[in-house]
Amino acid sequence: MATYIMLMKLTDQGIKDVKNAPQRIEQGSKTAEAMGGKAIGFYAVMGEYDYVAIGEFPSDEAMMTFLLRLGSLGSVKTTTLKAFTKEEFAALVKRLP
Repeated sequence: MATYIMLMKLTDQGIKDVKNAPQRIEQGSKTAEAMGGKAIGFYAVMGEYDYVAIGEFPSDEAMMTFLLRLGSLGSVKTTTLKAFTKEEFAALVKRLP
């Protein structure tokens, strides 16, 4: 499965309802699993973003579907990065001419 890093910012709606954020986070993990994904880690962070999540999904399409679902709920806006392990990166570098 591919690894993705999600950087999230709370929306106005999300911060107004921050007391329910732990339940929303848990539901997000369950939704990911129902869509064939797996939550690897979740962190509340300080700085430009409010949350960082790491997950695995079987395809870019599955990940995109999850992100559309997450965004449609209105509590967070996401920036998503596809991540490569050091081994995957080394294999890519070996392909260079």
